[in-house]
Amino acid sequence: MKRKKILIVEDETHLLKLETVLLAAKGYQVMGVGDGLEALGAIKEFRPDLVLLDIMLPGIDGFEVCRRIRGDSETRAIPVVMLTAKGSSADFCRGKEAGADRYLTKPFKTSAVVEAVQNCLAVGA
Repeated sequence: MKRKKILIVEDETHLLKLETVLLAAKGYQVMGVGDGLEALGAIKEFRPDLVLLDIMLPGIDGFEVCRRIRGDSETRAIPVVMLTAKGSSADFCRGKEAGADRYLTKPFKTSAVVEAVQNCLAVGA
């Protein structure tokens, strides 16, 4: 069976490494990038099965990255899990309006991230 591919978009290096190790240990093929523009290019090249997306990114923020994923007929079906320090109800609503399938806040429990990823991939979000 082909391993599912996950693109992690996170500008904090230590969190990118942690998330990469966590998901690779669960058997996923993982690619990590550090900003929104890089993410959009990586989505076209890497063709992930899921995007784990921070909001506060250099250049294009995660809300805009998510909107662009949803606005492109080639990528709109890719599940997006937002993983962010922005925990207000207004931010949660912005994430949902942008098209996020799940919205998790930092600090996060690794089990919650794994569960969100597995659930999104199992049901195609």
